[in-house]
Amino acid sequence: MKRDGRLSGVLHCLLHMAELGQPATSAWLARAMQTNPVVVRRLMAGLRDAGFVASAKGHGGGWVLSCSLEHITLRDVHEAVGAPDLLAVGHREESPGCLVEQAVNSALEQAYRDAEGALLSRLGSITLAELARDFHRRFAASGRSLAAVSHV
Repeated sequence: MKRDGRLSGVLHCLLHMAELGQPATSAWLARAMQTNPVVVRRLMAGLRDAGFVASAKGHGGGWVLSCSLEHITLRDVHEAVGAPDLLAVGHREESPGCLVEQAVNSALEQAYRDAEGALLSRLGSITLAELARDFHRRFAASGRSLAAVSHV
């Protein structure tokens, strides 16, 4: 099963936007995510609806953060991009006739719910500001130039 990279990609974009300090076009963000600008606009629409970003049209326009990184958690972003499945596991058959497989599915379903609940809780405890601080620590330790941050 293919992994869904929307959350990781949009977090990447949001941190670039925070560092950029000016509006970022969908084309610029698409290069950062290695995707199409249409995909970026769809993802940003969910973030805009959640109040995390705003857009301006015309010359000098683009996407900007509309609230502090301290107020946005990874769970908030996950929900804003449509709450994609967090676990790429499932049942061999959703409605098995076999009683053994029904017992297996029941046990696995509860375990999957518990794991997803724990993961959502953890995502809710991490802010974008924490990611930005981690980036800045890594950047300082790397000795790279600021140009390396805007690699797109």
